[in-house]
Amino acid sequence: MWLGIVLHASANYMSSPSPLPWRDSQTSLVADFLMAFIHSFRMPVFFILAGFFVAMLVARRGVEGMLRQRVRRLVLPFVVFWPLLLIGMSVLVTLYVNLHVTGSAGLDFSLVPHIPGKPVLGTLHLWFIYYLFLFCLTMALVVRLGRTLPAGFKESLAAAWKTVACQWWGFIVLALPLALLGSFYRSGVVTPNGSFMPHPAEFLHSGLFFVFGCYLYRHQASLLDVYVRNRWRYLVAGLMLFVVFLALAKRFESFQDSLLPLKVAMAFLYNCVSWLWSFALIGLFLKYLPRQNRVLTYIAASSYWVYLVHMLGTIGFGVLLFNSPFGALGRMSLNIVFTTLACLLSYQLLVRHTLIGRFLNDQRKAPAPSPDAIAAV
Repeated sequence: MWLGIVLHASANYMSSPSPLPWRDSQTSLVADFLMAFIHSFRMPVFFILAGFFVAMLVARRGVEGMLRQRVRRLVLPFVVFWPLLLIGMSVLVTLYVNLHVTGSAGLDFSLVPHIPGKPVLGTLHLWFIYYLFLFCLTMALVVRLGRTLPAGFKESLAAAWKTVACQWWGFIVLALPLALLGSFYRSGVVTPNGSFMPHPAEFLHSGLFFVFGCYLYRHQASLLDVYVRNRWRYLVAGLMLFVVFLALAKRFESFQDSLLPLKVAMAFLYNCVSWLWSFALIGLFLKYLPRQNRVLTYIAASSYWVYLVHMLGTIGFGVLLFNSPFGALGRMSLNIVFTTLACLLSYQLLVRHTLIGRFLNDQRKAPAPSPDAIAAV
């Protein structure tokens, strides 16, 4: 979640068409590279881990307990922070756009362009919280319905999923459906629309990673060891495919919107990278950071607050740095540093030991898992 600062600060300085309605006067290809690089693994890993821990919650607390916990952790923070962020970001974006168009800060909202296909009032950068709760509701329904299915069918499905997850060619099978979904997007990369009406391609794309995480919880005793053993293979293979993807994206940049086979091929490469790097990161962290420590504990505890408020920093400092004497890389680096420091300071002073921190991190003792709940998972 902390990489959101790097991702959204970089979005200000992209040289290619940006998914955001604002940008700096200085641009850099480095920003484009960081966007493609971070986006390839950040949300995939997040939804895999989200599925893993939601399955764990069902095992420990049952479906109802999981939903209650997810309402506290996802729905309530969304309801509280979304309107505040909408107001704050709207003002900052308007200042940014006025600077870009007129050269001076202002609050002329008519200058803010509407991006085709984007909702006027959307989920903002909180879309992943919105989708995650939808996945939790879907899982609760599936668990309920699954109790009526024959045990043999469920075991066969789980065994097939395990086979795909542990074989070297598994990432190819998993990337194929995502390649078809990516064919509807520029460069084959699925990007969030931000609408409150779930987009089918985005729901299925992130949902596949979430479902994988659920099965990973069930087969963790064998699968996690596979990812630890093959961590470097996954990392190098993903790097090679990512280089090929970048080469194709650069070579056929002007044809990406018209050639469907090319977009499918690029989406396939990009999603292969997503799966490979997800497996690699899980394996690397299990191998080299198997236990929690004070630094990781602090980062993990602060990450929710940081992700909620960091866009105010990346946009606000973008406004302050707009007329600075630095180039794109200098402004981007300063934006990342200033936003990081502001997020850390606000977390330490306003959140960590306050009601806000307890509200976001829901520090409650989890009950022991019941046999019935484990059987349901």
